[in-house]
Amino acid sequence: MNLPATDAAPGRVTLSLDAAIALADQALRKTGLPVDAARIVAQALVAADADGLPSHGLARMPFYLAQLHSGKIRAAAVPQIRVAGATVQVDVAHGFAFPAVQAGLPQAMALARELGIAALSLAHSHHFGVAGHPVEQAAREGLIALAFSNAPAAIAPWGGRTPLFGTNPIAFAAPRAQGDPLVVDLSLSKVARGKVMLAQQAGTTIPDDWALDIEGQPTTDPTAAMAGSMLPAGDAKGAALALMLELLCAGLTGSSFAFQANSLFDAEGAPPDIAHLMLLIDPTRFAEGFTDRVEMLCAAMLAQDGVRLPGSRRWQIRAQHQRDGITLPAALVEALRAAG
Repeated sequence: MNLPATDAAPGRVTLSLDAAIALADQALRKTGLPVDAARIVAQALVAADADGLPSHGLARMPFYLAQLHSGKIRAAAVPQIRVAGATVQVDVAHGFAFPAVQAGLPQAMALARELGIAALSLAHSHHFGVAGHPVEQAAREGLIALAFSNAPAAIAPWGGRTPLFGTNPIAFAAPRAQGDPLVVDLSLSKVARGKVMLAQQAGTTIPDDWALDIEGQPTTDPTAAMAGSMLPAGDAKGAALALMLELLCAGLTGSSFAFQANSLFDAEGAPPDIAHLMLLIDPTRFAEGFTDRVEMLCAAMLAQDGVRLPGSRRWQIRAQHQRDGITLPAALVEALRAAG
């Protein structure tokens, strides 16, 4: 496969976004993943790298490929969609979340415009990816959007040491009268667990306030952290929010709670069987001038020195990577080239 690349730091390769998508797309198709699904997954991963979120980007591909080969991700899964009232319910059937989101989100957005509010649930799913991306997509269509997901166990209940909750991302996006949407995207651990995975892959240490080892002690060893538990953002408050999301996602859809879900980082065992929920609101059904009020609040924030809007750094990084390409570990590029 001929991949246009430019010079980068030693051990790293710079690819255009199109070349990176083609690299991942071909490797995914080799596993038997259908053409449309492979393209959507590849685009989602490269979009994460383009936004400066490598823990959710192509670094996930070795895990995805191994799980496709073992059957932990079902390559032939076809999302099953049921519309009932103001809800769009998608059974992901243990396939990838990304194609299932793209199958259900347009219907949920149409329902939100028709009814004022709609919910999109995705049951029996896999990794949700960057939660900020589907809410951004809805906000660019004029809707307010919230997204939640659970994940395999990584956070212990506050005061405990055995993980029962996932890092469970929350994302929010609102349309603006001017420019890109306002996007808030965060996980309920102090940092995304994918950052610990990247440190483990690179053989580097992590800060001692990210995670606890299996004995409940702070650790700088990413391998010990992966075996232990992540510290929740906001301490007891973050753990309580993680509990809330377990119920909104797995509890509501009949999928696996975090402590029942298998790992996203190996090819062993049954599918993770996690779940996601999106809420979509048409602001035009409420008070007039919502986007103008968003601008008013944003202006008040930006009037203070040192304040930046959530998501603004993402737009800057995205524009840079669209222009200059993304830089990836050479070993990863070679592995994906071989897989494809």
